Amino acid sequence: MSGWALAWRLARRELSARFRGLRLLLLCLFLGVGALAAIGSLSDAIGGELAARGRVLLGGDVEMSVSQRLAEPAELTAMRATGRVSETLRMQSMAVTSAGMTAPVQLKAVDAAYPLYGRMTLTDRRAVRAPMVDQVWIGRALADRLKVKPGDTLRFGTARFRIGGIIADEPDRLSEGFTLGPVAIVSRSGLDRTGLIQPGSLFETRYRIAARGDPAGIADAFARRFPTAEWETRTRDRASPGTSRFVARMGEFLTLVGLTALVIAGIGVGNGVGSYLEARRGTIAMLKVLGATSGLVARVYLLQILVVAGVGILLGLAAGVAAVPLVGLAVGAVLPVAPGFVLAPGPLALSAAYGLLIALAFCARPLMAAGRVPAAALLRGAHDPRANGGWRGVAWTAAAAVPVVVLALSTTDRPVFAALFLGATAATLAVLVAIGGTIRAGAARLPRPRRPLARLALAALHRPGARTVSLVVALGLGLTLFVLLASIRTSIDGNIRRSVPDRAPALFALDVPPEREAEFRRTVAAVAPAARIATVPLMRGTITAYADTRVADLATIPEAAWALRGERGLTFASTLPPGSTLTSGRWWTATEGRESLVSIDERLADALKLRIGDPLTISVLGLERTARIASFRRIAWDTLGFNFVMVFSPGALQDVPHNLAATIDMPATQASAVTRALLPRFPSTSMVEVGGVLQQVQDVVGQMATAITAAAGIAVAAGIAVLLGAIAAARAARTYDAVMLKVLGATRRQVLAMQAIEYAILAAIVGTVALALGAGGGWFVVTQVFKFEWLPDWSVVLATLAIGAAVTIGIGILGTIPVLRARPSEALRAL
Repeated sequence: MSGWALAWRLARRELSARFRGLRLLLLCLFLGVGALAAIGSLSDAIGGELAARGRVLLGGDVEMSVSQRLAEPAELTAMRATGRVSETLRMQSMAVTSAGMTAPVQLKAVDAAYPLYGRMTLTDRRAVRAPMVDQVWIGRALADRLKVKPGDTLRFGTARFRIGGIIADEPDRLSEGFTLGPVAIVSRSGLDRTGLIQPGSLFETRYRIAARGDPAGIADAFARRFPTAEWETRTRDRASPGTSRFVARMGEFLTLVGLTALVIAGIGVGNGVGSYLEARRGTIAMLKVLGATSGLVARVYLLQILVVAGVGILLGLAAGVAAVPLVGLAVGAVLPVAPGFVLAPGPLALSAAYGLLIALAFCARPLMAAGRVPAAALLRGAHDPRANGGWRGVAWTAAAAVPVVVLALSTTDRPVFAALFLGATAATLAVLVAIGGTIRAGAARLPRPRRPLARLALAALHRPGARTVSLVVALGLGLTLFVLLASIRTSIDGNIRRSVPDRAPALFALDVPPEREAEFRRTVAAVAPAARIATVPLMRGTITAYADTRVADLATIPEAAWALRGERGLTFASTLPPGSTLTSGRWWTATEGRESLVSIDERLADALKLRIGDPLTISVLGLERTARIASFRRIAWDTLGFNFVMVFSPGALQDVPHNLAATIDMPATQASAVTRALLPRFPSTSMVEVGGVLQQVQDVVGQMATAITAAAGIAVAAGIAVLLGAIAAARAARTYDAVMLKVLGATRRQVLAMQAIEYAILAAIVGTVALALGAGGGWFVVTQVFKFEWLPDWSVVLATLAIGAAVTIGIGILGTIPVLRARPSEALRAL
């Protein structure tokens, strides 16, 4: 009979159907693999849904968009030559009820061909196309806010419309991006009735094409034919690039968090296997007495571990698959698309591979250790210094760990970030192991306390067979995760609070005619005399070149150079805008302001490696203009004033048709009255309440924090499992100590107090380290991954650390209660 066949026969006979002794291994792999499978399947489901519905989400195979103008005849002819075309216009407006209630809306005008793909449906289940000229369809949020229903009327600009229905499904909603208000849809002729389109008005025109050829080829050919016309193109395979980018980044982060949870669970696997083999000490000794080699012993228990690991991995995969539709039901409103049941072979296979490799890596040392100890030492129950796995255990661990790192780095778009994340995890574990060794060595050298319980607790930290390093790692991981979670959550909450500055404008006004600025100010002052009004010219444009680089020639846009993606707000000014500080260069004088100059945000300048004097080219209304960089600025983005990445000199943009944007700083209680006073006189002006915009931002950030909390919760659960494993692994040695103490006259209370002192000493030392490690990890996640400010609430963090320490100490003490129940006679016979 071969060695493996014999090993399987022995393994099968001893393996319990209930996996007695190996349940911790099962639990740890279930948690880690389940988390990875759920995260991977969810990301794959969302990505697959976005890709499969690309043409529906985009509204066509190809989309061409431009601001503040319609397509020229030549451009429209070129589009129509490639397929069927649908034109839509979007702009900010105000909806006004017959009772005078107002709300900002994203007004969308569609033609008879809309939608090219998908179905536009209303809540009464009608599938519709363009509304009639005097009809409007509105979103549910707008109907609820204004308390209107089908049949009521709304005014946009100077025209009234009858509500024809409430929108149930707008097929291209996701590709529209962030909007300052719910949607209202009218026909193209209906938009002409409103009088909202004037020279300088801010609006965006989109042309969707049901293409007869390759979408990418059509988009490239159009860009080559009209290189300076400011067109932004998208194809169906990137219908919502912002959403896809966010999903990819969040999925990548959560995958790394899940992998970290699996690594933490792997420590629990090692502890669980060590505890299981400790309980099988007598069986292993008998096998050796009967002639079994160390290799046979290792094979027997490796096969048992692989069986249990396989069950844990399969259960984790099943839980991950089942979690996807459950997540869709629980937080469907947060996700860009609603994922259903999906079997994603790639993420599932990757999760299973991670689980198996982690199990092999962390069970290596206890397996090798069990085979190396002589039968005599096993029968005596004595501690043997060779019970550490030796170099074979280290080699086995490395052989399993290397593929984990290779898989993690080869399956991410940002290998440097993944390497840093995994390196930080490995460094954290190394620090905790080093601290555990230092505590053990230090405890052996400290003077012995006079009190017996304290002396025994100190001795337990360094006695032969002490599991001090395992306990330090377990406690350290648990407390570090508590601090990490608290610091991330409170920092995100702090960013949410900071998004509402002490003094923020109550209203934004868009499309104020420049020639009527004085009248605008008088109208506001009549209602709110103390209001402070600031106005700036506002137009839209696209960066097409900087220094000696054309944006169109870039293979990928740098992550920090977000201003290169699509159109940006542009303005010009004679003086340095409030909230900006010059960091390099100087502001232009009145004479220099007649030239074509520009001031750039310093962070964008760093991302693009710009220098003072470099040229910057933008496209405005289809024409390119080049300005020379005169200065760099640091912008106080949290002031909620007018903050522009690029501010030009008057000579650069003054002749471009434009309107004004205004901020009105006053008590928020006066916002409604000011809006009601302005709209009759300025029907084409849109008013946006800052509070509503902030609430949208806060909701998005809060949802992100919830996702991070949920993901970190899996890691915390794995950390608790590690602690349970460490306690279980030390049970045999603690049983021996407790029995000896009880034989010598110690009470259960004294034994429990001794172990409580031991855990308290460890928690006090490890808690300080966990505070530093958790805070460092939280800083990295908050500032480097999600680009937020580092604003933790230290009182909450410290309270969480204290509670976490109390919980972990409590778990440790509860784990020793079974030890106290051991009868001296039975325990001594078993040893």
